[in-house]
Amino acid sequence: MTKQKIKSQSIIPRIDGINKDIRKLQGIKAKGLTNLVNIEDQFILAQAYLRQALEGVFHIGSHILARIPGGRASEYKEIAEKLGQNGIVDKDFSKTKLVKMAGYRNRLTHFYSEITPEELFDIINNDLNDVLTFLEYIKNLLKKPSKFNLEVE
Repeated sequence: MTKQKIKSQSIIPRIDGINKDIRKLQGIKAKGLTNLVNIEDQFILAQAYLRQALEGVFHIGSHILARIPGGRASEYKEIAEKLGQNGIVDKDFSKTKLVKMAGYRNRLTHFYSEITPEELFDIINNDLNDVLTFLEYIKNLLKKPSKFNLEVE
């Protein structure tokens, strides 16, 4: 069976973009909840950075799954589940963290007017490491793609 190729030029820039978004969110976190509540632009920026980071996560996941037989997925929650089913990420991480990320990305996109600064700050404070954990799984895949019958080009 021929190994499918993952295009690093499709993944590496997204990893870099996610890392940039995370750094921006960490900067907002460092300024505290009061800053997020009182400065509207900070709240809007935090929403945008988090949405971009989450979309990057699922674009990477979709790119990888498209190269695995039966792996294609069109919805973010399905991408999250299939990443676990195919061993790209731990199954428990997939079910408890990635599915939650997919749901929150949809909330940021479709129900943004319902999000409060307190809710957003809680996520920035407690859940950013989940995105970094995802990136570690992807970096491991890029180092050992043959484990998944893939190769990196």
